[in-house]
Amino acid sequence: MKKIQAQLIGETITTNSADAFSLNKKSRFGEITPSKKIQYTLSEALYLVEKNKIEILQKNKALNFDELFSKLKKIDSRIQLKYPVFKDLREKGHIVKTALKFGADFRVYKKGSSPGKGHADWVVFCEHESKKFSWHEFSAKNRVAHSTKKKLLLAIIDEESDVSYYEVSWIKT
Repeated sequence: MKKIQAQLIGETITTNSADAFSLNKKSRFGEITPSKKIQYTLSEALYLVEKNKIEILQKNKALNFDELFSKLKKIDSRIQLKYPVFKDLREKGHIVKTALKFGADFRVYKKGSSPGKGHADWVVFCEHESKKFSWHEFSAKNRVAHSTKKKLLLAIIDEESDVSYYEVSWIKT
């Protein structure tokens, strides 16, 4: 498969490449839009650029990983927290999608499962190891997971961008 070309226009990264549709079907990267294009999340685009699967163009200029990362930080200031988590989970074989409608960073499907063929197993919140949050904030995250029938996965990122995960679930007594 040749390198997919996608366009960064405003805050959106899209392509109508046939290879992008193949990659979507095979590996679940991107979402098909009503206008029949593949739209990538910021984390997906970074990951695919890093893996040399896609080339992102802005005004006909190809952006390397560092240039793209710099531009995406202006769109999403939390990308430096979210991207290491996205990358780690994808490399472990999970399908990772946004969870904006849940107020979380990601929803994650176990290996072999995918959107449309099952429900996500986890809702993920990404936090830096230095961030402190209150019991109220922790409870709110747990309520989001419980109300969406998913397990809560806290992804804690350290100074070296290594990720530690803490799974939280309800126990009935």
